[in-house]
Amino acid sequence: MLEYYVLSLAAMLLCGAIAAWASGKVRSAYKKYGSMPTSSHMTGYDTAKRLLRAGGVHDIKVGKVAGHLSDHYHPKKKIVNLSESVYGNDSIAACAVAAHEVGHVLQKKKGYAPYQLRQVLVGITNVGSALALPLVLVGLILDLFVTATQNSNVGFYIALGGVALYGLSTLFVLVTLPVEYNASRRAKKLLVSEGILTKEELPYAEKMLSAAAQTYVASLLTSLILFLRFFLWVLILFGGSRRRR
Repeated sequence: MLEYYVLSLAAMLLCGAIAAWASGKVRSAYKKYGSMPTSSHMTGYDTAKRLLRAGGVHDIKVGKVAGHLSDHYHPKKKIVNLSESVYGNDSIAACAVAAHEVGHVLQKKKGYAPYQLRQVLVGITNVGSALALPLVLVGLILDLFVTATQNSNVGFYIALGGVALYGLSTLFVLVTLPVEYNASRRAKKLLVSEGILTKEELPYAEKMLSAAAQTYVASLLTSLILFLRFFLWVLILFGGSRRRR
C-alpha cells in the first residue's frame, strides 16, 4: 500500500507540473501576441460579430465575462462569451481567440460529429463521475461480505463498472482534442478570408492557437494519469480484501 501512496503522490505532482507547463505556454503566447495590434484594428468583439455574420449565424450574441482567457461558447444560452482581455482588444491574439470560439458555433451549426459527441458526453460524464466511487464501494462490500462464500467475482465486476464510469471523463477529454483543433483550423481560415488578419499576421495567430491547444493535450495526459491512479487503487483494494479471507 505504501508503494501506491508514493505513486499517487508522484502522479499528482506530475499532473501539477503538466498543468503549470501548459498554462505557462498559453499565458506567455498571449502576453506576446496580445500586444501586437492587427492591421485591421478589429477587436475580439468585432471579430466574433463579423465571423458569425459571415457564417450565416444570426441568433448568437457576443458577451463579455470577467477573467483572463476565460472565453467560451455557451450553446444553450446562445452566446459567445469573451474575456475582458479579449473583448475590446485589437491584438492578433485576441482576434485568434475570438475566432476560435466562433469556430465552435460553426461546428454546432454544421453538425460536426466530434462536437456533437462531446455535447452528449457532457451529461453522461457528470453522472459517471458521481457514480464511480459509490459503485466501487458497493462492489467492495459485496466482495467482502456477500460473494466470498459463493466464490463469485460479482463485486469486482461492479467495481470495474465504476472504473469505466470514471474513465468517461478521460474519454470526454479525448473527444475534446479534435473539437478544439478543428475549431482552430476554422478560425485560421476565416481570419484571413474575412480580412481580419493578413497572411503575414496569420503565423502569429497560429502560434497563439497552438499554445492554447497544448492545454487540451495536457488535460488529456492529466486525465489519463488520474484514471490509471484510480484503476490501480481499485485493484489494490480488491487484492487486499481477498488476501484477508
